[in-house]
Amino acid sequence: MTAIDIETPGGPEALVPVTRDVPKPAAGEVLIKVAAAGVNRPDVIQRQGFYPPPPGAPSIPGLEIGGEVVALGDGVPDDLMGQQLCALVSGGGYAEYCVAPVPQCLPVPDALSIEEAAAMPETLFTVWHNLFERAYAREGETALVHGGTSGIGSMAIMLGKLFDLTVIVTCGSDEKCEEALKIGAAHAINYKTRDFVEEVKALTDSKGVEIVLDMVAGDYVARNMQCLKEDGRHVTIAVQGGLQAEINMAQLMSRRLTLTGSTLRARSGEFKGLLADEIHRIVWPLVEEGKLKPVMDQTFPLAEASAAHARMEAGDHIGKIILTA
Repeated sequence: MTAIDIETPGGPEALVPVTRDVPKPAAGEVLIKVAAAGVNRPDVIQRQGFYPPPPGAPSIPGLEIGGEVVALGDGVPDDLMGQQLCALVSGGGYAEYCVAPVPQCLPVPDALSIEEAAAMPETLFTVWHNLFERAYAREGETALVHGGTSGIGSMAIMLGKLFDLTVIVTCGSDEKCEEALKIGAAHAINYKTRDFVEEVKALTDSKGVEIVLDMVAGDYVARNMQCLKEDGRHVTIAVQGGLQAEINMAQLMSRRLTLTGSTLRARSGEFKGLLADEIHRIVWPLVEEGKLKPVMDQTFPLAEASAAHARMEAGDHIGKIILTA
């Protein structure tokens, strides 16, 4: 099969077409003929050499796919053959074929195209786990989400709206703020021209928000804490602004703040399967009804994966970037 792999760590040009054996599904896995694969920030970090695949995962990037099941591993029900599925995988998505553990697969409903389905797993699993499981989001609460027009940010806006959250986002331009409002954000702050801490205080009558979903880290952490109410929850899911943060621990204690975070890729298959099951029961009915769809940016052929990465790094995209086989 043809796949896209990383020749040597570096810029988008490091992604090159290669020929690889078609993988064989192990027990409990299916082989999917990939019709579409999502492009995500972890793929970029892996390409740069800073996010190696977990043990046992292929070197080929790609964490989410959609396509048709063409082979079954031992113990997999026969009725999955020929089914259209989307799946969260630990790697291997930038290829014509990819194996996926059955518990990490979801059926593709009529309401989604195969490209839209492939754009769902990574962002949906990440946002659901961090916003609703780690931050314990409850209806009526307010969340501050950075990167409002990214795949993660747009999914957080839409999920938040469906589950009765007020979502405030930050974006890097007035144009992106306008797009975030169209997606469903209650408020959008241009962090390049306005102080988001002061804006959050103004928008909440100085009360602050219950939750911050942060993909920046670095010096944003202390500023995010200023945006939180007492008993607020701060969840870090990426460190685009730096690995180190300096915070006031007395503030953390006196205001009873919770700082947590997570990564998804290295978690066990058992955990991902349980997460998929919860999403299938609680969120997937909304997908089937057409109430939740990913915001789609641009689609590239698999052979142009380097161009897809260049677009993501330029920061001009709104929503998800997709590769098609």
